[in-house]
Amino acid sequence: MTHTTLTENPAKSFDPQHFDNYVMHTYGRFPIAIDRGEGCRLWDTKGKEYLDFVAGIATCTLGHGHPALVKTVSEQIQSLHHVSNLYYIPQQGELAQWMIEHSCADKVFFCNSGAEANEAAIKLIRKYSHTVLDFLEQPVILTAKASFHGRTLATITATGQPKYQQDFEPLMPGFAYVPYNDIKAIEHAIADIDEGNRRVAAIMLEPLQGEGGVRPGEIEYFLRLRKICDENNILLVFDEVQVGVGRSGKLWGYENLGVEPDVLTSAKGLAGGIPIGAMMCKEFCNVLTPGTHASTFGGNPLACAAALTVLKTIEEENILQNVQARGEQLRTRLRAIAQKDPTLFTDVRGWGLINGLEINEEMSITSIDIVKAAMEEGLLLAPAGPKVLRFVPPLIVTEEEINQAADLLETAINKVCAATVN
Repeated sequence: MTHTTLTENPAKSFDPQHFDNYVMHTYGRFPIAIDRGEGCRLWDTKGKEYLDFVAGIATCTLGHGHPALVKTVSEQIQSLHHVSNLYYIPQQGELAQWMIEHSCADKVFFCNSGAEANEAAIKLIRKYSHTVLDFLEQPVILTAKASFHGRTLATITATGQPKYQQDFEPLMPGFAYVPYNDIKAIEHAIADIDEGNRRVAAIMLEPLQGEGGVRPGEIEYFLRLRKICDENNILLVFDEVQVGVGRSGKLWGYENLGVEPDVLTSAKGLAGGIPIGAMMCKEFCNVLTPGTHASTFGGNPLACAAALTVLKTIEEENILQNVQARGEQLRTRLRAIAQKDPTLFTDVRGWGLINGLEINEEMSITSIDIVKAAMEEGLLLAPAGPKVLRFVPPLIVTEEEINQAADLLETAINKVCAATVN
C-alpha cells in the first residue's frame, strides 16, 4: 500500500481546550489529534507522520484504510447497516459459521465490545451454575491478579487490579483472585471456597495478560488447569479480547497453550476497528435462551460484514505467517536494545505481535516517559502498566517498519536516559 504524501493533506486546526469543554475527562490523552491513517501510519492534524504500534490498542488488525475493509464497509452501509436482532441477519449467520468452523466453540453471541462479551460470559456462568449444576446460591468465578476484563461494574470486579475498582464499591459479589501462572494457588482457592452453597463455578483467564504487563500463560499451567476444571465440573473461560484474532500468531490465543476453553470472548481486532464483540461457547454450556440476554446493536449487518472480511483476509493473505515472522523480528530487536542497557530493561516477552519490554522497577524511568519520547520521534506506543512498553502494531506490519520502529525507539530511549542523567 502506498502512503499519501503530507503535501496532499494540509494541516487542520484543532483546539484541545474546545474539545475538553464538552467531553468528559475520563482519559489522560496525549497531546496530539489524529486526522487520518493508511497502512501502519497515522498523521495528526498538524501533518506530522507517525508509525503506529498501538493500532487502536490491538484493534486495527488490517491497519488503516485497508482496501478490503473499506470496500466491505462502504458497500454494506449503502445496503443495510442495522435492523436489530428482532429479525434474522444473514451477515451475522455467515460470521458465526466462519468463527465456529475455525475455533473450538459451537455457538456465538454477538455484542459490541470486549467488556460486553465478558459480561455475557459472566451471565452464562451464573445461569449454568443455577440451572445445570447443583449449587444455586453462590457461584464463584476465579480470575487472576493483574488481569483486565473490562470497565463495566461486573468486569472491573473480575479485573484483578484494585486501581480499576477504587471508588466503585460495592463491587459485584462472586469473584475471587489468584496469582497468574500459579497452579497451587488455583488448587488452594478451590479448596478454600468450596463449602455449602458456595463453590467455584468458573475460572476466567487471559491466555496472555495484556494490560497486566504482556505476560504469556505457561503451557504446563494451562494443561493442569484444564484437567482441574474437568475433574471439578468448573467452566474454563478465556478472555481473548486483546490476544485473539491472529495477534498471537495463531488465530486464537488458546492455540498457543494446547488446551481448549469452554467459553471464549473476543472483540478488539475482530472487525478491525468497527465495534463488535463475541462470546463463544461449547454446546454443553449453551444455556442463554430468548429473553435471558440481548444486545440492540450486537451483530448488526455492518459490524458482521466487517468482521467477516477481516477474518477472511487474515486467512486468504496468510497474515498469520507475517505475524509470526514480524513478531520474532521485533523480539530480536527488542532483546538487542535491552542487552545494550541491562540495568534499564529486565525482560522482553510476548507472542506474535503483542510484545512487552519491561523496565527495571528500581529505575526512575517509566513506560510513559518512553512513550512520550517515542511519540516525539514519530513512533506511537502504549504502556502496559508503569514499567512495561507494549508493542501491538497492525498485523500487516512490514519488515522495514519493524526495523524503523526499533530505530526510533532506540533514539527515544537515548534521549530519555540523557535527560534523566542531566
